[in-house]
Amino acid sequence: MNIDEQTVDKIAHLARLELAADEKQTMIKDMNKILGFMDKLNEVNTTGVEPLVYMTAEVNNLREDAIKQDITTEEALENAPSHDDSHFLVAKVISK
Repeated sequence: MNIDEQTVDKIAHLARLELAADEKQTMIKDMNKILGFMDKLNEVNTTGVEPLVYMTAEVNNLREDAIKQDITTEEALENAPSHDDSHFLVAKVISK
């Protein structure tokens, strides 16, 4: 496949890009290089090669999520500049 100016225009439109004439020529060259590299990769014999899904065979050992309360509500509110019995009080920031 060879990239031409119409293809670059279509891709630029889909990507919502505005390209100058010199930028289009640069993109044509770069995209053709990329496709050339992909053609070389397609020449490699991959028969019998398993697809790579994960980079390592390591298993991620996650801990169980456990709900625990380290401090009480009263302790959390002790240093609050403004609070009621169970909530922090903050200045109103949204108005209608």
